[in-house]
Parts: sequence; structure tokens; C-alpha cells
Amino acid sequence: MSSPHGDVDSVEPPVLIRREGHAAYVVLNRPKAINALTHEMVGIIRSALEEWADDDEVRTVVLTGAGERGLCAGGDIVALWRDAKAGGTEAAEFWADEYRLNNLVKHYPKPYVAVMDGIVLGGGIGLSAHGSIRVVTERSSIGMPETGIGFLPDVGGTWLLSRAPGETGTHLALTAGSVKAGDALAIGMADHFVPSERLPALLDALATKDAREAVVAVSDPAPPSSLVAARTWIDAAYAGDDVAVILDRLRARPEEDAQKAAGKVAAKSPTSLAVTLHALREGARYKDLAEALDTEYRLALRFHAHPDFVEGIRAQVVEKDRNPQWHPTSVGEVGPDDVAAFFAPLGDAELGLAASLTGTTASTDKE
Repeated sequence: MSSPHGDVDSVEPPVLIRREGHAAYVVLNRPKAINALTHEMVGIIRSALEEWADDDEVRTVVLTGAGERGLCAGGDIVALWRDAKAGGTEAAEFWADEYRLNNLVKHYPKPYVAVMDGIVLGGGIGLSAHGSIRVVTERSSIGMPETGIGFLPDVGGTWLLSRAPGETGTHLALTAGSVKAGDALAIGMADHFVPSERLPALLDALATKDAREAVVAVSDPAPPSSLVAARTWIDAAYAGDDVAVILDRLRARPEEDAQKAAGKVAAKSPTSLAVTLHALREGARYKDLAEALDTEYRLALRFHAHPDFVEGIRAQVVEKDRNPQWHPTSVGEVGPDDVAAFFAPLGDAELGLAASLTGTTASTDKE
């Protein structure tokens, strides 16, 4: 998730655009905020991508983040908190444009190389994990922490996580967990592992060489995946459509990691958990990312108006007491009708990406 607002005091452009050889480079440029994505940045990136799509001199697009801390750590959720408290519409406008950009990245007609170095959360995943060539490093930390603030894994998060092997995506979504390079590769959120010391050479090579060949030339074998190693208990515990049952299974497992996972899930917004789980199950059946984004837009607007969204951000970011008071307080109090209301059509306010899609659809197969 990300923010509709930018840095009013910033003197540098929030996105740097440059061309070198046959490559075009997009650099997210808010390093002090770990390149948090703003509405202005969404517009700049989308305009550039649309221009380059028809430019025969551009053969490759490359996405990176300024600074040493990460590609993009989501955004200024305090701004979204203020908008929600005021009953505003800025967040809705931002999400609509952001999701359109995510869809453009997914269906981009040229190689789109996303360097997912350092922290990559929320909106950063939307910009990178839908790309055609996704690079992670030993510094990568990739996650979608939204259930901890009364929201859901958006920007196509339900599409990505529902396609992870077994129930690993469900585990990450409900625990709001982050993963390192080995797990990101194993669950299909990245394609290549490149040690960070080789990134400068890679960025130079992309200006003159075939994108995939340039990446492969500096790649190393994937690091091991702890998630794949834990699939025995993860797949058994997270199967099905009932969060309460999942919690019971986790608590009954002998593995220490399962016990820790139970504690993490239990601390999240019950409404977010129930809606996210249903969105993952629905998302696994979609034929294209656009369908997931259309649904996520409905859910984002409903969460924006739900008290858990304001309360979650208050507890985790504003007052930082880490003690959110969820309403309702338990997953058993979130009924099927409550969940269904989040998924109800928006009428004329629908995002409508799937209806307008003309690109090639993606596979629905899970590993």
C-alpha cells in the first residue's frame, strides 16, 4: 500500500528518468523515505512507460530505487489515515491510478527489469513483482504487511500470493510476513539472484545487451528457501477458507514456527484476515492480474471506510502503542455476510481493468 501525498519540501524530483543506450531507467528518488510511492510518482512513471512502449529506440526498461535502504517501502500511510478519518477521496483516486500502473507493468510489451534490492513492501511490490525480469539480492526484504493495519495485500498482492506454492502465500498474507531472496524466488515473486556488488555492472550492461542475457550473466544460484522447507506444516495448517480453523491448526502444530505464526495471525485485524483469505481463494481462479486489481480496488475502498483501517494505522504508526483495538475483536465474529459486503460491486465506480484488457492473459496454474 502507498500514499497519495508527496514531499512538499522536496527539491529533487521524486522520480529520476534517464536514457542510456537502448535502455530507459526509472529511479524512485525519495531515499529518506525509502522511496515511498506517491500519487505524483505514479503519474510520472506511467507517462514514461507509455511513451517508451512506442519508442523503437527503447528496448529495455529498468526500475531501481535511490539510496541504500531499498527499492520502495510502501508509503506515507499517515496521509491515508488522515484521508480515511476525514472521509476523503484522495486515497481512492490514488489507488485507481496505482492499480492501473500495476496492470501496465504486468502487460508491458518490452523487458521490464525490476531491481528489488533492500526493502520492498506494498506499493513497491506493485511496481516490481509484476515485471518480466525481477532481480533480488542478499539484501532483499520483500513483504506485504497490510493485515497488521486493517487492510489487505493490494497492488496485485492477492494475485501473486495466491499463486505461490501450496499455502506459502496464505501464510505470508495472514502473518503479514516478509521474505528474503531465497523465499522470494521460490514463491514466484522474483526470477534471478544477483549479489548486490554486481548491480552496477548489471545496470551498465542493460544499456547495450539483451536484458535477460545481461541478468543471467551476473546471476548466482538461488539461496535456500525456508518457506519451502516448512511446507509440510504450512500447507496443512493454512488450507481451507476459515481463519478460525487455520488458527486452531497452527496452535495444534508441534513446530515452534507454527506457534509463532499463530501468535502473529491472532494479532491481526480479524476483518482483514477474513477478507484477505477470501480474496486469495478468489484470486487463485482469476485468469489475469486485472481481475485481481479490480477486486482489490473494491476491497481497498471498503477498508478505507472501515474502523480497523484508522485504528491499525493509529496503533502501528501514529501513536505506536502497538495495541490496536479491532472491531470486531475475533475472527469468529466476522461472518460470511460481512465478508461478502466487501466484495460487492461498486457500480459506476468500478475500476474496470479486466473489462478493458486487450493484452495476453496470464496463467492461473499454481505450483
